[in-house]
Amino acid sequence: MFRKLTLTAATALGLSTGAAFAAGDAHVEDFDFSFEGPFGAYDQNQLQRGLQVYTEVCSACHGLKFVAFRTLADEGGPHLPEEQMRAYAEFYEVFDETLFDGEGDFRPATPADKFPESALATAPDLSLMAKARAGFHGPYGTGISQFVNGMGGPEYIASLLTGYEEAPSCAPDDFAGHYNTAFAAGGYPEECLYEDGSHKYPGSWIAMAPPLYDGQLTFNDDHANDLEHVSEDIAAFLMWTAEPKMMARKQAGLTGVIFLTALSVLLYLTNKRLWAPHKTAAKRKD
Repeated sequence: MFRKLTLTAATALGLSTGAAFAAGDAHVEDFDFSFEGPFGAYDQNQLQRGLQVYTEVCSACHGLKFVAFRTLADEGGPHLPEEQMRAYAEFYEVFDETLFDGEGDFRPATPADKFPESALATAPDLSLMAKARAGFHGPYGTGISQFVNGMGGPEYIASLLTGYEEAPSCAPDDFAGHYNTAFAAGGYPEECLYEDGSHKYPGSWIAMAPPLYDGQLTFNDDHANDLEHVSEDIAAFLMWTAEPKMMARKQAGLTGVIFLTALSVLLYLTNKRLWAPHKTAAKRKD
């Protein structure tokens, strides 16, 4: 059980627990993330900005229950200095059942503790959200290979955060929710359907109000803080929370490919050396 000491923003980033991407019914942008492709890597500064977005906006409602505070100092991640990581953890309190002879009490979180769970029952945990949602479908979904850019989870998150638009004129003024071009699992007014039941417009209506807007945050590195860039930052950070060992996995894969290539060359040369005398003898007999 966790309790956060302070919340720096009342706005929350929410993704419906029942969300599901319906191919052709929503619009997902292809963002150019640094970690895409077999040689891509996380941008440390971007992850730090994403952590700030989570702290100041998303953490009001959403948790990261599978992410330990100590991982914020890991190489390949935000890589916060040790002292800064420990100070960040102390902003949270964790309930410790061993205190006061088993009665338990709250204490400041340590690096070994994990982020708190979501504060609202309807607000899903964001730890694995970038892997739980898919923006690209099929081997060449939306014209982009999943083999190269993955399933498109961070693209889906960034597209959802930037996908709020004015509701189409066909929708009733009192229709519940907010129109979002990237969200396909929400409500949809009958007035905006064709006779065959298909949607006239991409996306649907989502209960979550727009959580981000231009100029909402100020970054220490003076990076752009418009809606699109901030959405990219938090999406990249959530990709890291879902795949914190991505860089190590890619490095291991590259090492394996190099090893197998070298082994193949050695086997070829060995085979050629062993069989060369026999081939020469066979030719002489002929």
